Amino acid sequence: MDEVFRAINDPSRRLLLDKLNEQDGQTLGELCAHLPEMTRYGVMNHLRVLEEAGLVTTHKKGRSKYHYLNPIPIRLIHDRWISKYAEPRVGAIAGIKARLETGEQSMDKPVHIYKAYIRSSVEEVWDAMVNPDKTVQYFYGTRVESSWEVGTPIKYFYPDGDAASDGEIISIDAPKRLEISFQALWDEELVKEGPAREVWALTDVNGMVELTVELYDVAEDSKTLAEFSNGFPYIISGLKSLVETGEGLPSPG
Repeated sequence: MDEVFRAINDPSRRLLLDKLNEQDGQTLGELCAHLPEMTRYGVMNHLRVLEEAGLVTTHKKGRSKYHYLNPIPIRLIHDRWISKYAEPRVGAIAGIKARLETGEQSMDKPVHIYKAYIRSSVEEVWDAMVNPDKTVQYFYGTRVESSWEVGTPIKYFYPDGDAASDGEIISIDAPKRLEISFQALWDEELVKEGPAREVWALTDVNGMVELTVELYDVAEDSKTLAEFSNGFPYIISGLKSLVETGEGLPSPG
Protein backbone atom coordinates (compact mmCIF):
# COMPACT_ATOMS: atom_id res chain seq x y z
CA MET A 1 0.00 0.00 0.00
CA ASP A 2 2.85 2.41 0.81
CA GLU A 3 4.29 1.93 -2.68
CA VAL A 4 0.89 2.64 -4.24
CA PHE A 5 0.43 5.87 -2.29
CA ARG A 6 3.95 7.00 -3.13
CA ALA A 7 3.40 6.21 -6.79
CA ILE A 8 0.22 8.27 -7.12
CA ASN A 9 1.68 11.17 -5.15
CA ASP A 10 3.31 12.54 -8.32
CA PRO A 11 1.15 14.52 -10.81
CA SER A 12 3.03 13.17 -13.85
CA ARG A 13 2.41 9.57 -12.76
CA ARG A 14 -1.25 10.36 -12.13
CA LEU A 15 -1.45 11.77 -15.66
CA LEU A 16 0.04 8.58 -17.09
CA LEU A 17 -2.56 6.52 -15.20
CA ASP A 18 -5.32 8.80 -16.50
CA LYS A 19 -4.10 8.36 -20.07
CA LEU A 20 -3.99 4.57 -19.68
CA ASN A 21 -7.49 4.72 -18.24
CA GLU A 22 -8.61 6.53 -21.39
CA GLN A 23 -6.76 4.19 -23.76
CA ASP A 24 -5.10 1.02 -22.50
CA GLY A 25 -2.16 -0.81 -24.05
CA GLN A 26 -0.06 2.23 -25.03
CA THR A 27 3.63 2.06 -25.95
CA LEU A 28 6.35 4.16 -24.35
CA GLY A 29 6.35 6.47 -27.37
CA GLU A 30 2.62 7.06 -27.09
CA LEU A 31 2.89 7.78 -23.37
CA CYS A 32 5.80 10.17 -23.91
CA ALA A 33 3.54 12.26 -26.14
CA HIS A 34 1.37 13.06 -23.10
CA LEU A 35 4.38 14.58 -21.29
CA PRO A 36 6.14 16.53 -24.09
CA GLU A 37 8.22 18.57 -21.63
CA MET A 38 9.75 15.43 -20.12
CA THR A 39 12.57 13.29 -21.52
CA ARG A 40 11.95 9.72 -22.64
CA TYR A 41 14.15 8.57 -19.75
CA GLY A 42 12.01 10.54 -17.28
CA VAL A 43 8.81 8.92 -18.54
CA MET A 44 10.47 5.51 -18.32
CA ASN A 45 11.36 6.17 -14.68
CA HIS A 46 7.77 7.15 -13.86
CA LEU A 47 6.48 4.00 -15.55
CA ARG A 48 9.00 1.91 -13.60
CA VAL A 49 7.67 3.35 -10.31
CA LEU A 50 4.08 2.64 -11.37
CA GLU A 51 4.98 -0.91 -12.42
CA GLU A 52 6.81 -1.60 -9.15
CA ALA A 53 3.71 -0.42 -7.28
CA GLY A 54 1.57 -2.80 -9.33
CA LEU A 55 -0.45 0.01 -10.91
CA VAL A 56 0.85 -0.69 -14.40
CA THR A 57 1.51 -4.03 -16.08
CA THR A 58 3.26 -4.61 -19.40
CA HIS A 59 3.09 -7.00 -22.31
CA LYS A 60 5.94 -7.42 -24.81
CA LYS A 61 5.32 -8.39 -28.42
CA GLY A 62 8.30 -8.29 -30.72
CA ARG A 63 10.11 -5.02 -30.18
CA SER A 64 7.03 -3.31 -28.74
CA LYS A 65 6.11 -3.06 -25.08
CA TYR A 66 2.50 -2.25 -24.20
CA HIS A 67 1.44 -0.69 -20.89
CA TYR A 68 -1.84 -1.42 -19.10
CA LEU A 69 -3.53 0.13 -16.10
CA ASN A 70 -3.90 -2.48 -13.34
CA PRO A 71 -6.90 -1.57 -11.14
CA ILE A 72 -6.36 -4.22 -8.46
CA PRO A 73 -4.23 -2.13 -6.03
CA ILE A 74 -6.74 0.71 -6.29
CA ARG A 75 -9.56 -1.72 -5.57
CA LEU A 76 -7.70 -3.04 -2.52
CA ILE A 77 -7.31 0.52 -1.20
CA HIS A 78 -11.04 0.99 -1.70
CA ASP A 79 -11.87 -2.21 0.14
CA ARG A 80 -9.52 -1.48 3.04
CA TRP A 81 -10.44 2.13 3.72
CA ILE A 82 -13.01 3.82 1.50
CA SER A 83 -15.65 1.09 1.74
CA LYS A 84 -15.56 1.36 5.53
CA TYR A 85 -16.99 4.87 5.36
CA ALA A 86 -18.98 4.99 2.16
CA GLU A 87 -21.35 2.78 0.22
CA PRO A 88 -19.21 0.48 -1.94
CA ARG A 89 -19.28 1.47 -5.58
CA VAL A 90 -17.26 -0.27 -8.21
CA GLY A 91 -16.18 2.19 -10.92
CA ALA A 92 -15.05 1.38 -14.40
CA ILE A 93 -11.35 1.41 -13.54
CA ALA A 94 -9.93 -0.40 -16.50
CA GLY A 95 -9.19 1.54 -19.69
CA ILE A 96 -10.18 0.60 -23.23
CA LYS A 97 -7.88 -0.52 -26.03
CA ALA A 98 -8.81 -0.45 -29.70
CA ARG A 99 -9.14 -3.91 -31.27
CA LEU A 100 -9.89 -5.46 -34.65
CA GLU A 101 -12.99 -4.12 -36.33
CA THR A 102 -14.86 -7.39 -35.99
CA GLY A 103 -15.10 -9.10 -32.64
CA GLU A 104 -14.96 -12.50 -34.31
CA GLN A 105 -11.20 -12.70 -34.78
CA SER A 106 -8.82 -13.69 -32.01
CA MET A 107 -6.52 -10.90 -30.83
CA ASP A 108 -2.78 -11.46 -30.49
CA LYS A 109 -2.37 -9.14 -27.49
CA PRO A 110 -4.65 -8.57 -24.51
CA VAL A 111 -7.23 -5.82 -24.29
CA HIS A 112 -6.44 -5.57 -20.61
CA ILE A 113 -4.28 -7.20 -17.95
CA TYR A 114 -5.27 -7.60 -14.30
CA LYS A 115 -2.63 -8.52 -11.73
CA ALA A 116 -2.53 -9.26 -7.99
CA TYR A 117 -0.01 -10.72 -5.55
CA ILE A 118 -1.33 -13.29 -3.10
CA ARG A 119 0.39 -14.60 0.03
CA SER A 120 -0.22 -18.26 -0.63
CA SER A 121 0.93 -21.17 -2.76
CA VAL A 122 0.20 -21.68 -6.44
CA GLU A 123 -1.75 -24.84 -5.57
CA GLU A 124 -4.01 -23.02 -3.11
CA VAL A 125 -4.80 -20.22 -5.55
CA TRP A 126 -5.49 -22.75 -8.30
CA ASP A 127 -7.86 -24.60 -5.99
CA ALA A 128 -9.72 -21.34 -5.34
CA MET A 129 -10.11 -20.93 -9.12
CA VAL A 130 -11.49 -24.42 -9.84
CA ASN A 131 -13.29 -25.35 -6.61
CA PRO A 132 -17.02 -24.50 -6.79
CA ASP A 133 -17.27 -24.26 -2.99
CA LYS A 134 -14.72 -21.43 -3.22
CA THR A 135 -15.81 -19.62 -6.38
CA VAL A 136 -19.21 -19.09 -4.80
CA GLN A 137 -17.49 -16.95 -2.17
CA TYR A 138 -15.95 -14.44 -4.57
CA PHE A 139 -17.31 -14.96 -8.13
CA TYR A 140 -20.57 -13.10 -7.53
CA GLY A 141 -22.10 -16.08 -5.76
CA THR A 142 -21.66 -18.48 -8.69
CA ARG A 143 -20.30 -22.03 -8.66
CA VAL A 144 -17.96 -23.18 -11.41
CA GLU A 145 -18.53 -26.50 -13.14
CA SER A 146 -16.06 -28.21 -15.51
CA SER A 147 -14.15 -31.43 -16.02
CA TRP A 148 -11.06 -29.25 -16.60
CA GLU A 149 -10.01 -30.90 -19.85
CA VAL A 150 -9.28 -29.19 -23.15
CA GLY A 151 -12.40 -28.81 -25.29
CA THR A 152 -14.85 -29.39 -22.43
CA PRO A 153 -17.38 -26.83 -21.16
CA ILE A 154 -16.82 -24.46 -18.26
CA LYS A 155 -19.91 -22.91 -16.73
CA TYR A 156 -20.78 -20.75 -13.72
CA PHE A 157 -24.14 -21.29 -12.02
CA TYR A 158 -26.21 -19.08 -9.72
CA PRO A 159 -27.55 -20.60 -6.45
CA ASP A 160 -30.95 -21.17 -8.12
CA GLY A 161 -29.33 -23.33 -10.81
CA ASP A 162 -29.53 -20.81 -13.67
CA ALA A 163 -26.37 -20.46 -15.77
CA ALA A 164 -24.51 -17.17 -15.37
CA SER A 165 -22.03 -17.97 -18.13
CA ASP A 166 -20.97 -20.55 -20.66
CA GLY A 167 -17.57 -21.30 -22.14
CA GLU A 168 -14.93 -23.83 -23.10
CA ILE A 169 -11.51 -24.88 -21.86
CA ILE A 170 -9.08 -23.78 -24.60
CA SER A 171 -5.90 -24.89 -22.84
CA ILE A 172 -4.95 -25.92 -19.32
CA ASP A 173 -1.67 -26.51 -17.51
CA ALA A 174 -2.65 -27.10 -13.89
CA PRO A 175 -1.81 -25.43 -11.59
CA LYS A 176 -0.11 -22.73 -13.66
CA ARG A 177 -2.26 -21.62 -16.57
CA LEU A 178 -5.87 -21.71 -17.72
CA GLU A 179 -7.23 -20.32 -20.99
CA ILE A 180 -10.98 -20.26 -21.52
CA SER A 181 -13.72 -18.70 -23.58
CA PHE A 182 -16.30 -16.89 -21.44
CA GLN A 183 -19.80 -16.07 -22.66
CA ALA A 184 -21.80 -13.96 -20.21
CA LEU A 185 -25.47 -14.96 -20.14
CA TRP A 186 -26.95 -12.47 -17.67
CA ASP A 187 -27.71 -9.87 -20.34
CA GLU A 188 -29.04 -10.25 -23.90
CA GLU A 189 -26.66 -7.59 -25.21
CA LEU A 190 -23.69 -9.54 -23.85
CA VAL A 191 -24.95 -12.71 -25.51
CA LYS A 192 -25.17 -10.90 -28.87
CA GLU A 193 -21.62 -9.57 -28.52
CA GLY A 194 -20.23 -13.09 -28.23
CA PRO A 195 -17.61 -14.65 -25.94
CA ALA A 196 -14.45 -13.12 -24.55
CA ARG A 197 -11.23 -15.04 -24.05
CA GLU A 198 -9.45 -15.13 -20.67
CA VAL A 199 -6.00 -16.36 -19.67
CA TRP A 200 -5.38 -16.97 -15.96
CA ALA A 201 -1.70 -17.48 -15.08
CA LEU A 202 -0.09 -18.26 -11.72
CA THR A 203 3.60 -17.73 -10.97
CA ASP A 204 5.55 -18.24 -7.74
CA VAL A 205 7.38 -14.97 -6.99
CA ASN A 206 9.51 -14.89 -3.82
CA GLY A 207 7.09 -17.04 -1.87
CA MET A 208 4.00 -15.23 -3.14
CA VAL A 209 1.73 -15.99 -6.07
CA GLU A 210 1.54 -13.54 -8.96
CA LEU A 211 -1.95 -13.92 -10.43
CA THR A 212 -2.31 -12.44 -13.91
CA VAL A 213 -5.57 -12.39 -15.83
CA GLU A 214 -5.46 -11.34 -19.49
CA LEU A 215 -8.59 -10.40 -21.40
CA TYR A 216 -8.81 -10.86 -25.18
CA ASP A 217 -11.30 -10.60 -28.06
CA VAL A 218 -13.42 -7.77 -26.67
CA ALA A 219 -14.42 -4.69 -28.70
CA GLU A 220 -13.59 -1.27 -27.26
CA ASP A 221 -17.16 0.00 -27.45
CA SER A 222 -18.76 -3.20 -26.15
CA LYS A 223 -20.92 -3.69 -23.11
CA THR A 224 -18.83 -6.80 -22.43
CA LEU A 225 -15.72 -4.70 -21.79
CA ALA A 226 -17.64 -2.36 -19.51
CA GLU A 227 -19.04 -5.28 -17.52
CA PHE A 228 -15.65 -6.99 -17.21
CA SER A 229 -13.88 -3.76 -16.29
CA ASN A 230 -16.28 -3.36 -13.38
CA GLY A 231 -16.37 -7.01 -12.36
CA PHE A 232 -12.80 -8.27 -12.54
CA PRO A 233 -11.34 -6.05 -9.77
CA TYR A 234 -14.00 -7.37 -7.37
CA ILE A 235 -13.46 -11.00 -8.42
CA ILE A 236 -9.67 -10.95 -8.17
CA SER A 237 -9.69 -8.95 -4.93
CA GLY A 238 -12.24 -11.39 -3.52
CA LEU A 239 -10.12 -14.39 -4.53
CA LYS A 240 -7.08 -12.81 -2.87
CA SER A 241 -9.06 -12.11 0.31
CA LEU A 242 -10.47 -15.64 0.39
CA VAL A 243 -7.11 -17.35 -0.01
CA GLU A 244 -5.29 -15.09 2.44
CA THR A 245 -7.96 -14.74 5.17
CA GLY A 246 -10.52 -17.48 4.52
CA GLU A 247 -13.21 -14.89 3.83
CA GLY A 248 -14.39 -13.29 0.61
CA LEU A 249 -15.46 -9.66 0.19
CA PRO A 250 -18.90 -8.21 0.97
CA SER A 251 -21.27 -8.26 -1.98
CA PRO A 252 -20.91 -5.10 -4.10
CA GLY A 253 -24.68 -4.95 -4.37
